[in-house]
Amino acid sequence: MNARDYERLANMYLRVADAILPGRITGFYVVGSAALGHYRPGRSDVDFVALLDRRWSSAELVGARLIHLVSGASCAIAAIARGHSPLTGTCNGVFVVAADLTKPVSAIVPVASHTAEQFNAGAGFDVNPVVWKTLAVNGVCLRGPKVDDLHIQPDSEALRLWNLQNLESYWRPWAEQVLRVPGIGTRLRHRWWTSWGVLGAPRLHHTINTGEVISKESAAEYALSEFDSRWHPIIEEGLAYRTGKPRDPSLGTPTRSLRCAAEFVLHVVESAHRAAA
Repeated sequence: MNARDYERLANMYLRVADAILPGRITGFYVVGSAALGHYRPGRSDVDFVALLDRRWSSAELVGARLIHLVSGASCAIAAIARGHSPLTGTCNGVFVVAADLTKPVSAIVPVASHTAEQFNAGAGFDVNPVVWKTLAVNGVCLRGPKVDDLHIQPDSEALRLWNLQNLESYWRPWAEQVLRVPGIGTRLRHRWWTSWGVLGAPRLHHTINTGEVISKESAAEYALSEFDSRWHPIIEEGLAYRTGKPRDPSLGTPTRSLRCAAEFVLHVVESAHRAAA
């Protein structure tokens, strides 16, 4: 597979969707790592925003759940056959009414969304300022009007405040939990979670400082230039996992790496608040 494989996966998803709910998806835009130029086969999923001409009926929501199940099963089988996690290459996204794009993102009520094995009607985390900024600036159109013709107007202050809030509501508790007692799932997938932390939090820090959204890999470059050298080994480990490189044995035990990742995340949170003050 190559870096353009995300288009093949997204088009496979659309074929399933069109077979189950023909004509119901009028626009389809890839966001996330693929749109930001750092899609990694075997590591990345495919994030999207789908547009509808109206809200779905109860029967159509059942159809959307079926799309989620069928497409997810197909991706899982293909990923396992290649020796990857069953969630690799999964299409995760949110469905919104096209006419709502003129509203502030905080006022948009999603029709539905799904991420990994979870399907939600009437809710969707990805209807947020970060995804909307990515859609407006980097979105890849696979169906519907060009991105420029959607006339999305990102709110820079809402973007900054949302990232500050997310650092407090998600990243600080995540780091504190890892430092207390990391769960069995975290320990079993320690490299994934280490990478998640050390690349995730600096992305938000960068957005707070610059107003721009970057990929996880670009966040590693940013973190290496922004933060003290004592954090560089754990940042480089996060990037190594992302790019498919082996773990550096000098990092010590997996538990030690996780703790270092959590300590770094807390450092990033405090740094972001100082920068925003």
